[in-house]
Amino acid sequence: MNDTAVQKNIKHRLDWVEWIVPILILISLVACGNYSSTAHDPWEQVDSILARIKKPTFAGRDFVITDYGAKEGSREDCSSAFEKAITDCSRGGGGRVVVPKGEFLTGPIHLKSNVNLHLLEGAVIKFHRDTRKYLPLVFTRWEGVECMNYSPLIYSHEQENIAVTGRGILDGQASNDFWWSWKGNKRDGWNEGMPNQLEGRKKLFGMAEKNIPVEERLMGDGYFLRPSFIQPYRCKNILIEGVKIINSPMWEIHPVLSENVTVRGVHIETHGPNNDGCNPESSRDVLIEDSYFDTGDDCIAIKAGRNNDGRRVNMPSENIVIRRCIFRDGHGGVTIGSEMTGGVRNVFVENCEFESPVLYSALRIKTNAVRGGIVENVHLRNMNVNLVGRAVVDIDLFYEEGKNGSFLPTVRNISVEKMMVKKCKVAFNLVGYAEAPLRNIRFSDCEFKEVSDGYKIEHVDGLELINTKLNDKPLGNNWRRQ
Repeated sequence: MNDTAVQKNIKHRLDWVEWIVPILILISLVACGNYSSTAHDPWEQVDSILARIKKPTFAGRDFVITDYGAKEGSREDCSSAFEKAITDCSRGGGGRVVVPKGEFLTGPIHLKSNVNLHLLEGAVIKFHRDTRKYLPLVFTRWEGVECMNYSPLIYSHEQENIAVTGRGILDGQASNDFWWSWKGNKRDGWNEGMPNQLEGRKKLFGMAEKNIPVEERLMGDGYFLRPSFIQPYRCKNILIEGVKIINSPMWEIHPVLSENVTVRGVHIETHGPNNDGCNPESSRDVLIEDSYFDTGDDCIAIKAGRNNDGRRVNMPSENIVIRRCIFRDGHGGVTIGSEMTGGVRNVFVENCEFESPVLYSALRIKTNAVRGGIVENVHLRNMNVNLVGRAVVDIDLFYEEGKNGSFLPTVRNISVEKMMVKKCKVAFNLVGYAEAPLRNIRFSDCEFKEVSDGYKIEHVDGLELINTKLNDKPLGNNWRRQ
């Protein structure tokens, strides 16, 4: 090969290197989660997510529970009437199981495919206070761990096209006299000598760490683990719309390992222990909109399994859209965790309102080095925060066990745009680990007024504060010196 040919060959190789190296760098940055969100608009994904979320449709047939022997009145047990109506509805090709005006007492309701449990205005379903009604045990998930436990009040397992709709009320009848005292807190009705969940909870978590098969994790009587209110488990095409939920034993709306979920226009008002409003767990394609939350714990809490059991199931929650919701009392407004071992990604929150002195935060991410997992691509915009009691945005990697574990969590790609805050204690609390810093946190066009205690930032790589003010003063590149 002559000199000219050699030079041409070298130039060709250099041209190729100049072309391919930037692409390889870009791929590396994206894979590591270090590619700036400013390179594209993450909100462009929302339309494709919403296109996949379609509420189920039902045949135009009604199965009225009073036609199956249900009698109005809070002392008449209507369990068999609900069961028969649901069975006939499902076998007949689907439709509505209708609850007319009046109070109807029942044990747990198990929905089947193609059934819409519909409450007319003035209808109230009251759920039994006899725990024997919630047997036999069902396959469920309790605080992120799979087990056999009491049936949720409204439960469905491996069904499709199910709904709870209407203008009526679902009353779990929980109080300090029933269900809530099992938490073991005096403020919830527990006193020395009364049963509580502490030993049962410890045993369940221990069995999960030892990989005991789920079918052998038998809870129920004697373990005092309260059931969720509405729990579709491994279901598809779910609609919860219009109903009011009060007095829940524990978590309210809890889809697990489910997909295509719509929660619309619900009113949740219940202040018991662990009364989270809506907890999609290890579920995908979820829409929560136009709903009201006034709760005793997190209003919305996105979850994905706990610790070893979360790693065993290894299913994230993903593609979740939350919009036009009102958040009153609660711990976090929109919360991720703490049971998030399977990971949470692609969460979009917009046009929501937050206001309560006992609402801790608008956005709360809570995890630790025992949970592990990845939280990524969480985006908020157009938030009105009139009042919260603690940090408006709180990313807490030191929740419960804190750093005392072997599974360092990853939190990255969080953006907050156009958040208007009237009053709070702390604007944002962003604290990672030195070995696992928070990555790519971005605030733009935000304003934090009447902030009493400033903000806290530790171990954050890639923090952007763009056109953002704290107590009417701009926050910018000099934030580290403030």
